[in-house]
Amino acid sequence: MEEEVVSKGTAVVACTAMTLSYVAILYAPTLILRLPPPPSFNIFMIRRFVCAAISSIVSLLICALILPIRRKEASVLLGVYGIQVDHIVSWQAVVFPVFLTSLMYAGSLVLKSLVLVESWRDNVHHNEGVSVECIKIIVQKLIASIVSVTSNVLAWRNFVVAPLTEELVFRACMIPLLLCGGFKPYTVIYLCPIFFSLAHLNHLMEFYSKQNYSWAKTSMVVGLQLGYTVIFGSYASFLFIRTGHLIAPLVAHMFCNFMGLPVLFSRRNGMVSIAFVAGMVGFLSLLFPMTRPDLYNYRSNNCQCWHGYCSWS
Repeated sequence: MEEEVVSKGTAVVACTAMTLSYVAILYAPTLILRLPPPPSFNIFMIRRFVCAAISSIVSLLICALILPIRRKEASVLLGVYGIQVDHIVSWQAVVFPVFLTSLMYAGSLVLKSLVLVESWRDNVHHNEGVSVECIKIIVQKLIASIVSVTSNVLAWRNFVVAPLTEELVFRACMIPLLLCGGFKPYTVIYLCPIFFSLAHLNHLMEFYSKQNYSWAKTSMVVGLQLGYTVIFGSYASFLFIRTGHLIAPLVAHMFCNFMGLPVLFSRRNGMVSIAFVAGMVGFLSLLFPMTRPDLYNYRSNNCQCWHGYCSWS
């Protein structure tokens, strides 16, 4: 879309406001509402979850008011946000992004597999062979681990609340605004992650004040985190623009949060480095073929732009 249906200045200001509100609302209970300190860490995190949900709703409303959408039906609005009502959970939008993302973590997956095999061997050796009791112990450990994760408030933050609210605000709301502001898709892919990384600057004070880190260590940790968020934000924006599905960057976000930083090498085994290089080659080779818009959208309406946004008005 060549013409600006929303001015670039308006789009940037709106994205900046959404970024600031996303962070500010997190601190509203104590700084604005003057609520007493939460009695437990779980209550503190639940407050954060509510605040993140409110900020997401605010961003969705701002986006809906600014974008030039004449038809205000729910299906049209949801489609703008990458929520396609006719096929909310498309298997392509889940499987392909997870597979692509896993290629970047080939080294990590190989390392985890080696650790798992080593643990299995230790269990077998300790029990003098594979027995029913040995398998039972392993299954019990697996079930206990799953139960522990599902009942952990930090797991809910890392794998559900943070990915969902951040993708809604920094992809579903900001990308349509920037595209309608006349920014080229590739510009948006690099511009949108800047807002995403700025939203993580609040960790600077949290690390310094709560973790008692020095400024040097705090800057190093936060700098690494910001660099990672810029890289991931570019990838997530690319997925959203190419597929037109919110679910694509969402599942990639969940997977990345689960895996952490990719493992590049291991002193214990050179296979990890080989797997990482092979995974990156596969990722770069399949990035465009596996994100072709026609794989994710049944109807293109002969529209050359992302998800038909030039026909919203």
